[in-house]
Amino acid sequence: MEESNLDPALTALREGKMILVVDDLNQPTAGDLCVAAEMVLDDHVSFMAVHAKGLVCMPLLPASMERLGIPLIAADRSTDAAIAYGTSFEARRGVTTGISAADRAATIRVAVDARSNSADIVMPGHVLPIQAAEGGVLEKPGPTEAAIDLARLASLRPAAATCAVLDEAGELAAGDTLLGFAETHGLPVVAVGDVVAHRLRHELLVERLEESNLESSFGGTYRAVAYRNKIDDTEHLAVVRGSLQADRAPLVRVHSQCLTGDVLGSRRCDCGEQLEAAMHRIDEAGEGVVVYLHQEGRGIGLANKIRAYALQDQGRDTVEANLELGFREDARDYGISAQILRDLGIRSVRLLTNNERKIKGLSQHGIDVAERVALEVDPHDGNIEYLRTKKRKLGHLLTGLSGEGGGD
Repeated sequence: MEESNLDPALTALREGKMILVVDDLNQPTAGDLCVAAEMVLDDHVSFMAVHAKGLVCMPLLPASMERLGIPLIAADRSTDAAIAYGTSFEARRGVTTGISAADRAATIRVAVDARSNSADIVMPGHVLPIQAAEGGVLEKPGPTEAAIDLARLASLRPAAATCAVLDEAGELAAGDTLLGFAETHGLPVVAVGDVVAHRLRHELLVERLEESNLESSFGGTYRAVAYRNKIDDTEHLAVVRGSLQADRAPLVRVHSQCLTGDVLGSRRCDCGEQLEAAMHRIDEAGEGVVVYLHQEGRGIGLANKIRAYALQDQGRDTVEANLELGFREDARDYGISAQILRDLGIRSVRLLTNNERKIKGLSQHGIDVAERVALEVDPHDGNIEYLRTKKRKLGHLLTGLSGEGGGD
């Protein structure tokens, strides 16, 4: 989905119509009907109950939950995917049983009114609130956060009414069933990932903190520029060589932090060797950038990376270990690197990588990859199987692994 395809959904929300938010547009496994909270009518709630058949919920930001005095229900918070349900509620006045479509619509409109507070609702009730992450899909890429973000992008109050779509067996609708539901009822479809991409393209989410010269044994003098991600406060670094020109595509290496490889010289991977090689290549070219991202272990963090190492010691490969720990095979995101590059005035790059996912990731977030420049280093006994796994399972572009190949 191109970012312009958000427009039909945003127009529909402004007009008080429903849309369908799915987890993935190509192979959806779940979808929520969504309508902006301030536009909710009796018919919306009735349609959700009759056709979608899931629970009618109301995603709210933490500040709105606090304003209304709605406490969170104790829940299993052991995973990032856990849903932050609040205590059910309904409007104190203007409703009867609270369960009718008209009563629930009235309750939602009361809750979205910025003048309402805890005195205007009673608990428990018949509307189930869900507390969304403050940073929206950029903090937690889920349908709850997408509903909030879409309402905001439509210039409406940041709250929504949602309802999961179920199939005839009462299970979450998926695939063609879900997309067919949207087609039958004329609903614009938006994937969570497209909301993420739209925000990363159009909002400045990094803050330049400080910069200083850096003398590197890997090649010359660089300018080190520190950045902060405004959403999660993580810090990243851009290492810049030479004077960048807007009309040229410089050599760029997007490198995810690897403490074990970059600093401790781990032989399990080739990360440190690639970083050094990239800086030498940039030095030889006279200009370029290394964007050093705080994404340890392909995005799973240092402790989980060590857990993955332990599983690899038991015979799993690098992909199997990540999956067994409950993570995606590669959990990295390149949206922040695109923002850093744009802040540096870079719109087009010659990307030092063997990883097609990086090319796609930067392209999706508005950076033109004018050329892929291979960055292969000599494998050795310690990382040869690791590199073969990355080539076989992650699609890395390697020319060979019998003595001259490399990874990313």
